[in-house]
Amino acid sequence: MNSAKTATLKIQTPEGIFFSFQLAGPIPRFMGWTIDAASISVIASIINGLLGFMGIVSRDLASAATVLAYFLVSIGYGIVTEWYWQGQTIGKRLLRLRVMDVQGLRLRFSQVVIRNLLRFVDSLPAFYMVGGLTCLISGRAQRLGDFAANTIVVWNPKISEPDLSQLLEGKYNSLHDYPHLEARLRQHVSPQQAGIALQAVLRRDELEPQSRIELFRDVALHFKRIVSFPSEATDGISDEQYVRNVVDVLFCTKK
Repeated sequence: MNSAKTATLKIQTPEGIFFSFQLAGPIPRFMGWTIDAASISVIASIINGLLGFMGIVSRDLASAATVLAYFLVSIGYGIVTEWYWQGQTIGKRLLRLRVMDVQGLRLRFSQVVIRNLLRFVDSLPAFYMVGGLTCLISGRAQRLGDFAANTIVVWNPKISEPDLSQLLEGKYNSLHDYPHLEARLRQHVSPQQAGIALQAVLRRDELEPQSRIELFRDVALHFKRIVSFPSEATDGISDEQYVRNVVDVLFCTKK
């Protein structure tokens, strides 16, 4: 695998801003799958214990229910966790991996379903050999399920808190008046989304005036859809100031 080609993926917005994502290779993805496989086994064991009473009525019925339960758990585990945690399973969360759309767009439910349904093909003949080989030869470290769903898996390095005191000082942040909504915003915003908002603020002076207006309009609308603050907190401020307030909430420690 040519690591120089597959280490990062750059996405360009219509406004000419580039965002880089570090692609996850076969090894960290296999490690995440191992954790997920153990999680699936634990969940399946619990369900099998609950279904054990069926053996009293019919051993064949109990065996069929056990096989069906494992199938549903193995498929449903990835679909439920990746959709609920915005592209992450237990293994991916522990290893800072995340599934995302190849164009950097919001992950759709259909994409989650498709990539998880094709796990059985990728896992053939054993230990994800098909998926692993596909990752090695793919320019974006994608397995077959990723190709079909148009997704990639990225690694999120731990984001250190940037020094934004001078950048954001001098402006009252009306979002601070609603700490419960601030907490909800931090909970539902992914590292990629936070990084996009931060880069927009840091690099805003590089944009043409019209592109700058359009970029902050789109970014502000995206965060307003995630968490809706009362009109008292948003009326009278520009989209750019709203994004600055969001960055303040996500990256700065309130004193």
